[in-house]
Amino acid sequence: MTTTTLAVLVPLLPFLGAAAGLLLGRRAPGFVRPLAVLPTFAAFVLAVVVAVDQGGGKAIDAATRLTPTGSVPIELALHLDGFAVLVAVLVGLVATCVQLYSTGYLRDDPRYTSYAALVSLFTSAMLLVVYSGDLMVLLVGWEVMGICSYFLVGHYWETPEARAASLKAFLVTKLGDVPFLIGLFALATDAGTFRITGVVQAALTGGIDHPTLIALLLLAGVAGKSAQFPLHTWLPDAMAGPTPVSALIHAATMVAAGIYFVARLLPVFAASAAAMTVLAVMAAITMVGSGLAALAQDDIKRVLAYSTIGQLGYLSGALAVGDRGAAVFHLLSHGAFKALLFLAAGVVIHAAGTNSLTAMSRMGGLAKRIPDAYWTMTVALLALAAIPPFAGFFSKEAVLSAAEHTALGESQVAPSGAGWTVLVAGLLTALLTAAYATRLWLLAFRGRGAAAPDHGRQPFVMNAVLWVLAIPSIGFGLTTGYLGDWFDGRALTPAVTTAVLSTGVALVGGLVTYAAWRHTSALAAGTPMGAVAAHPEGDGGLVEEEAIASHTQVYGSIASAPDPADPGRLLLGPLHRHAATGFHLDAVYHALFVRPVLAAAGLVRFLDREVVETYVRGASAAPRWLGWAVRRAQNGNVQSYLSALLAGSLVLAAAVVVLANVTAGS
Repeated sequence: MTTTTLAVLVPLLPFLGAAAGLLLGRRAPGFVRPLAVLPTFAAFVLAVVVAVDQGGGKAIDAATRLTPTGSVPIELALHLDGFAVLVAVLVGLVATCVQLYSTGYLRDDPRYTSYAALVSLFTSAMLLVVYSGDLMVLLVGWEVMGICSYFLVGHYWETPEARAASLKAFLVTKLGDVPFLIGLFALATDAGTFRITGVVQAALTGGIDHPTLIALLLLAGVAGKSAQFPLHTWLPDAMAGPTPVSALIHAATMVAAGIYFVARLLPVFAASAAAMTVLAVMAAITMVGSGLAALAQDDIKRVLAYSTIGQLGYLSGALAVGDRGAAVFHLLSHGAFKALLFLAAGVVIHAAGTNSLTAMSRMGGLAKRIPDAYWTMTVALLALAAIPPFAGFFSKEAVLSAAEHTALGESQVAPSGAGWTVLVAGLLTALLTAAYATRLWLLAFRGRGAAAPDHGRQPFVMNAVLWVLAIPSIGFGLTTGYLGDWFDGRALTPAVTTAVLSTGVALVGGLVTYAAWRHTSALAAGTPMGAVAAHPEGDGGLVEEEAIASHTQVYGSIASAPDPADPGRLLLGPLHRHAATGFHLDAVYHALFVRPVLAAAGLVRFLDREVVETYVRGASAAPRWLGWAVRRAQNGNVQSYLSALLAGSLVLAAAVVVLANVTAGS
């Protein structure tokens, strides 16, 4: 079979698995798990074969016209370059791990059939985005992922949090998709084609007439899909869905789609210095803001969610300085260790026997009970903190090195100001990343919160998946010398200056956080009220007796208190309460958008009820009263009918006489 035929099968197999799972799930439940795992695994294997065949060499293109449009043609096209084939391998690997993991994590879930089918469809849509060579076909996968995320985030629809999170994710991403769609049509109009190769060629030759406007419209959709400031607020709330879904969304699908789209069309954005500057500023705010927010979260999944937002900020920063190789390299590295982080967090939650015990301050006694999750999560956190020789060090270093080259004026693609913005924000974020990664590890595995009940050993498949993902989290960065052909020929080897700076600030962040944890632990051990004072839901204005009573009412006893040794509170100080709420951005959106929409809806409802319905009721009342009068006259009495006839005749006669007299007198 040819490479293009194999590439067609890669997104097709998960789609067929999803369709078969939905059709046969109820009739033959024994086929649900094989139909979930095997097509996805087969797609992963084929993606590896396609990557080997492509070999990082010249891009492979194939296309066939779908239907005549009368204007800009739409084609079913494939574009297989080094970036596409490697990202497809990542998607296949993570999706296979998620499907395998879910067979244990959701083995007793009554809606597992629909869940597995949606995960397969989600995977198929992302693979379509990765391999597509036509913007309209890419848009199909883009939108299918949006609807799949709506259903998967809302999987636990019985809970109001899941319902609200799924709706928020759908609406916020759609808010960005509207200008994104307009930008796609404007881009195709200027370039004269939807083919990605044709669009890129037009951008390189100056054939795009409105580069700044088009780039900004497209960035709105990218910000929504990839959770970049200011459209990132849906991602932390999406943690209400099942943990494997979080791993899939954060590591290989949905949020990766926007970054990958910009990497594919980077010459379009590079044609506008203003757009590159906007992208750099957006990336810088996203990185720093999410790092501060992650340091203030108590929910382990929300920490990881803000971590994803920050790492996506690194990817946007790499693209803002014109280095798509560094961006895709960090995308691949981050996909491996972030999937591991979420799935390990799922083991922690599964060990507690509930989906709600995610507060790190309430965790205790977990390191010895779940050693697989403990060791693999430690590996993933080291990769996240960019500690050498783990994968995150090499990929994050590639981003910072690219930013340094641009800042020094060595790039012809992006302005030097964008380079300085990304470099400074990237180093500050490296400090924050190491800080919240260390805090997560300390609170989750060395904390003194209430020990969760022991629900036995986790299914073997869940722990096995963790060790599979630990391999690329440890060693993927060491492959930079062998994968240069896939990354535009660049080796992506670390540079001394940025490597020393990034590692240094990461070590400082980790050590300072550890010192703060030791300090708060000592304070908590020395005062019985330390736990109450540090309780995130407590009221600092309560007197001691009231605090003890309130605390006991919530937790039952002081022994079951949350761990008071939270270094995040000490490190952030007065900024903590603002960072814990995501700097009140949801409140700003509520004031700017939700409240006016609700007020307008109330006005429309008033006008409909008091004005429109009044006219409708009036229009119906007149015939009703006339009908009542006629009905009252029809009483069935012949004498009444004759009397009325006689009276009417007399009235008519009198009227005729009066009219004749008036006429004669005039």
